[in-house]
Amino acid sequence: MKPPFDILIVGIGGQGTVLASNVLGEACIIENRTVRSAETHGMAQRGGSVESHIRIDGRFGSLIAPGTADLLVAFDLLEALRYRHYLPAGGRLVVNRHLVVPTSVYQQALDVPDEESILAALADLDVTCIDAAALAEEAGSILSQNIVMLGAASGAIPLRPETLEEAVRRCVPPKTVEVNARAFRLGRDAVKRGSGTS
Repeated sequence: MKPPFDILIVGIGGQGTVLASNVLGEACIIENRTVRSAETHGMAQRGGSVESHIRIDGRFGSLIAPGTADLLVAFDLLEALRYRHYLPAGGRLVVNRHLVVPTSVYQQALDVPDEESILAALADLDVTCIDAAALAEEAGSILSQNIVMLGAASGAIPLRPETLEEAVRRCVPPKTVEVNARAFRLGRDAVKRGSGTS
């Protein structure tokens, strides 16, 4: 039996975290792996935080305990900061270089953190930061950023890349299959080459 592997995907409502977790679940089914998942949507429809727990080959419940995740995939810099406690020191984080500032920050005239200060706060982690928006546009649709992020994280996920790409093809709407397959490959290649990442 393969060792368990826990992935937490986090983002904001509308960024496609649930679709990304569905792709991982489908890939596990293709490879005949055990998988459990759970989503917390919160106020997702209003741009609130969304988290998806994916546990591959685990023996226990669907939720990942803080400090124990093997991989955190964050679709937004602030969400990476909000959920960093799910990783142990030195844990693996793949994050989109995107920053959505909550309305409450403006309403309360709070300081807006910048990318540099957020990444400094994550310095104890193994961080790959990727410009998913640019790669998604290159793939053919800005809406494919979630699949770019899966591609970027794929090297750290214990599933074959060809399986993950096949799962993308099965899970996305038929009209978007080629764009999303391209987005997955662009995200994966960017990390392998070190381009579009930091």
